[in-house]
Amino acid sequence: MAPDGRLRSEEVAVKFGRNLFRCRRRAAMSQEELGALASLHRTEIGMLEAGTRLARVDTLMKLAGALSISPLELLDGIHWTPGNSAEGSFSVTDRSLSRLRGDC
Repeated sequence: MAPDGRLRSEEVAVKFGRNLFRCRRRAAMSQEELGALASLHRTEIGMLEAGTRLARVDTLMKLAGALSISPLELLDGIHWTPGNSAEGSFSVTDRSLSRLRGDC
């Protein structure tokens, strides 16, 4: 991992993007439709799904609301481990709760 945590942030962005793509497809929405409902531009939806942009909290809430899902669905498989005297770290897993439950 890079000292500034950049590598882990990129992994988080990619995992979030996969979750967003899966949930959007399950809702049978285009990027344009989701963007309109979430008050976001279609290109931002595309960048989020591609993992080239990391969502802010307000964006997370807009997306979850537009998809009528819990924000947790978009964060599935993304975990934070707090550090004691060192910096904490994110971890990304492929095993998602939504796949086990059959959700998006």
